[in-house]
Amino acid sequence: MGNTLSGSVENDSISLGSRQVMQGNAAATTTMTLGGTTDGVVNATTQAGGNSLAGGAYGAGLGINAIQSVDAGEITAGSSIRGGTARLVQGGSIGVAATANTVALGGTYAGFAGEIDQSSDASVRASNLVEAQYAPAELTVSSQALGNATAVNGTSVTYQDMIARQRSTGGIVEADTSANAGNAWDISGNAQATANQAVFVNQGGHLVAATDQSNTSYVRSTAVVTAYDYGSARSYAQGAGNAVSAGNNDIYLELDNTQLNSGGVEVRASFSGTNGYDAFVGADALGNSVTGYACSECEGQVNANNVQTNSGNVTATANTAVYGSGRAVITGTNAVGNAATFYVSRPACTTTCQ
Repeated sequence: MGNTLSGSVENDSISLGSRQVMQGNAAATTTMTLGGTTDGVVNATTQAGGNSLAGGAYGAGLGINAIQSVDAGEITAGSSIRGGTARLVQGGSIGVAATANTVALGGTYAGFAGEIDQSSDASVRASNLVEAQYAPAELTVSSQALGNATAVNGTSVTYQDMIARQRSTGGIVEADTSANAGNAWDISGNAQATANQAVFVNQGGHLVAATDQSNTSYVRSTAVVTAYDYGSARSYAQGAGNAVSAGNNDIYLELDNTQLNSGGVEVRASFSGTNGYDAFVGADALGNSVTGYACSECEGQVNANNVQTNSGNVTATANTAVYGSGRAVITGTNAVGNAATFYVSRPACTTTCQ
């Protein structure tokens, strides 16, 4: 990580001003040489980041004014198991994440208010490769690449008044996953690439958010899964230029959202096998996406002002090949320039309405 800051406040209030600037490269690499039998679960996490800020509030108020910028360079994270001779008897969970800028706030019985400004001019890449001979247990291989990421999560009587501005201008934001096995009982490969992402979740008070996202980076997400013999095989890739989600498990949500995407979004997912049972293959590509909701049990209210403009190419491709016999294939693709969903309805919405 280039720059990192974390802290919390309890039973009081705090005002935080922060400026983080990253001007170099960040790279994290994991290499595993597993030539024989591994009797236990293989768990591996590889992360690379430019700037990170994490804050917590508990029975308290947190005011924030945060600026993050990655001015140049590359943020790259990669993991690999090569050779095709690994016998992963208990399977594994192998994840890779690369993020230029991250802000994460959370707490209970608290209030969050302020502004977050993130900009990335870096290329962001996450890659994950697994080549195994035998995996008779669940094996999950995933990669995630994010240019700018903001998340605010408040539970148990909290409120939010937040402004988030995000700009991604780097060359590419790319996630690449390749999961391969000769014999796999339950194998999945997942890839997610998003230039700008903002998520607000609240409960027990109002949620008022203003988001302004702009992306010119090329976004690419690729998931490849292969297995000669397989039980269940899943390949899923998702990519987005700009994405916002704002949800209040209480009465009131107000969201003012502006999104501009001119970078291309390319998403590909594929599976190839010979003999097996079930194959699931999906690819979702989005230029701009926003979702907002309030709790129906509280007779919730959603006030939304939404402006979305997409001028980049958006493509989604799913390929499935079963060369011998299989039981089921479930596959689908979605490519959307602008998607907006606002609703007052949420199953299992349980909260004490304020």
